[in-house]
Formats: sequence, C-alpha cells, structure tokens
Amino acid sequence: MLRFAPSPTGSMHIGNLRVALLNFIVAQRLKLPLMLRIEDTDTQRNIAGKDEEIFKILKQMGVSWDQLVYQSANFATHLDYAKKLLDEGEAFYCHCTPEFLEARKQEAIQAKKPFRYEDGWALAEKESNPNPVVRLKGSAQDMEFNDLVKGTIRFKAAELDSFVIVRANQVPTYNFACAADDFTYQISHIIRGEDHISNTPKQILIKQALSRVLNTPQTPTIYAHLPIILNEDDGKKMSKRHEASSVQWLLKEGFLPASIANYLATMGYKAPKEIFSLSEALEWFELEKVSPSSAHFSLAYLRHLNHEHLKNLEPASLAKLLGIEPAKAPLARLFLEECSTLAELQEKLNAMFAPKDIAKDYEGQNFYDKCTTLYHALKAMPAVADFNAFKQEAMQRSQLKGKDFFKPLRILLTGQAHGVELALLYPHIVPFLEQILTLESAHGC
Repeated sequence: MLRFAPSPTGSMHIGNLRVALLNFIVAQRLKLPLMLRIEDTDTQRNIAGKDEEIFKILKQMGVSWDQLVYQSANFATHLDYAKKLLDEGEAFYCHCTPEFLEARKQEAIQAKKPFRYEDGWALAEKESNPNPVVRLKGSAQDMEFNDLVKGTIRFKAAELDSFVIVRANQVPTYNFACAADDFTYQISHIIRGEDHISNTPKQILIKQALSRVLNTPQTPTIYAHLPIILNEDDGKKMSKRHEASSVQWLLKEGFLPASIANYLATMGYKAPKEIFSLSEALEWFELEKVSPSSAHFSLAYLRHLNHEHLKNLEPASLAKLLGIEPAKAPLARLFLEECSTLAELQEKLNAMFAPKDIAKDYEGQNFYDKCTTLYHALKAMPAVADFNAFKQEAMQRSQLKGKDFFKPLRILLTGQAHGVELALLYPHIVPFLEQILTLESAHGC
C-alpha cells in the first residue's frame, strides 16, 4: 500500500500535489491500493475545511484513493504503542525541561561539538518536572537505506540519539504518529519530498522497535524522496508565499488540472512526449527515472503546456469550462491565438459581450467621436454575413476609413484596441451582433 499524507493546515502547495500525483501513478502501475491519510494531529494548526479542499483538488486532478484515514482517529493506537515500547524498554520517560536541554545545547556549541541527547539526563529533573516526555532509544549503529531517487542515504550513529515520541501533554509527535500509522497499515512505498529525509531514520527506528515489541514482521519499505521545487526568480525553495506555489491560485488563474498534472509529472523527468494526460503517464512513468536534482518552476512553461491542452479540447468541453453556450466556443478557440489560460479567454469574451466603454482612452488615444459615428451606422445596417461586404457597407454609411474606421470597429466588436484579425472573428460574431453592439448607458447612444 502507498499513502499520500497531507496536513489540513493550509492551501495545497504544488510540491504536495506532485507527491500526490506520483503516489497515484505508482500505485496504479503496481496495482497497489493508495491511502489518503489526513495528518490532523496538530489541532492548533488545523484549518476547518482544508480536508475538503484537499479532496476537491485531488479529484479535479484525477487522483483517486482506496482508503481515507484521519490520523487523529488513531490517537489511542499511538499511545498504546508508546506504552508497549515503554513496557519493553524500547522507550523511556525523560524529565528534562526545554531550559535544561537548551543549556546543554549551548554547552555543545561552546565546545564546538555536535549536540546529542544523552540518555543519562532523563531523570536529572525528575523532582522538579512531573510531566515527562517519552523518548525512543536511539541507535548505536550507523544507518543507511536505499532511496529510489536519491540513491544510498547514510546517517551516522551520532545523529541517531534518543528522540521524543510522545510530548508531555500526551500528544504523539509527528514522526511517531507517521511511523506508527505506516507500520499499522503496512505501507510498502513511501514517496514524499526530500525535506522529509531527516525524518526517515527516526521513522525507521520507530517501526523497527514496534516490530520487536509487537512481534510483528515489519513490511519492507521502499523510499523515494522527491527533490524540492525551486523558485524561478531566485533559485531558492518555492515557498508558500509565492502565489504560483498554490494549486488553488493556479486553478483560479485558469490553468487546467490536466496541464498542472502534465507539468508536475515531468518535473525532473524526461517524458516520451511533451503533452500528455495523467492516464497516458500511467503507461510509461518510472519512479527510478526521476532526477535527484531540484527542478525550477517556470510559470511561462506551464502557460505553454496549458495553451496546448486548451487547443486540444473539444469545443463543447471548452464551452463548459468557460460557462458559455457552445455557439461561442469558436470565438474562444480563436482567442487562443493570444491567450493561454481560461481566465484570459474569459476576459476576452467578457470584453466582447459587455457594453463598450467608448469614452476611455485606448492605447493612449480617445475614439469616442468615431466610435459614436460608427456605432450608429452599424445599428442602422441590415445583417451582413460576409465580412468584406459588411466592411464596405459600414465604411460607406459612417464615412470612416483606415485607422479611423478599423480601430473603432475593433473597439465596438471586441471591447479592445487590438487582437485577433477581425476577418477571422467576424463570421462567428454575426449571430451575436445585436448582443455585442451595446454601449455603456452613460454615453447616451
């Protein structure tokens, strides 16, 4: 079984979505179940409704799961495991206060030595601190594990000192809850971001200890830690403060779920084709071929992918996404010459069908008088299907020509000063001319 384990503490980051997508792809390819585990034990940071937001985004992306688990439901199991570890001597109570540990840390810094917790400190403050934490015993041996993406990863014994698994308030730590659930549900593949590498040795020690005290064989675990996504601006880790890191922001801006999935699946991966669907990726994706190097996020490249996916949509599908009648879909497709997102297409269509503001400046010029003249000429004209015939009739009636004719005509027909060739647009505009040729009421036309 594989698992995707997000926390309901904020909006979904593209890095988290990438983890979800690759877990789904690998689960499908291996024909293994995928668990969605909502890690909600940090009650102070949980945000109401974020779990539902996670569900919605995953469904939009085409990611399904076989089992849903809220980690908080396993709280009693975590504490039961901790008790068994204590009873069997795999864990112990530690009465050290944060102040005591900070003092020892500063001593290590002064001595220019790495700080390592010493088990002998556990009872040093027993009399003054009646609320101990529970620590799992560390390891006296070095540890290494193979990572499908990063290769062999090693940790020295000095880095594997005893660590807290249950806090003084009887709340399990992140690492303990995570490893305990991985053990309980026999998770065989753990695919996550490389920022979790430092957690892995602790989680391995927890699962090894649970296997011993419960006399239960530990499920062999395959690890794959995905490189972080870097900001295109400064090459640093793409933080949550960067708006493009939010999946919700990307969707709101009009990027298709298929395009986002396409992009994230190819980050650090040489795919056999540039434009593909998630279902197509299931045919060829191999986790071992993901590059161990960090990938730079490029909004420009995502726009390119989105443009290609939009071009591949059937007119009916495009109309549904834009919330327009199917007859207007050809207009939207023509606007793809200059648009790359649904939001941009919507802006073009809105400008075309909204009452036109002819009093404002367009590219630094005002065309109010000429627009007014042409508007009255067009309103008096009979319907003309052919653009050349329409143009000649409109010129004759308005007595306008050249730029004085074409710029006002574009403004009246599209609400903008430039764009797709009018000759291309006009045949698709004809059925909607009466709807399009309207002015803001303040202009009195």
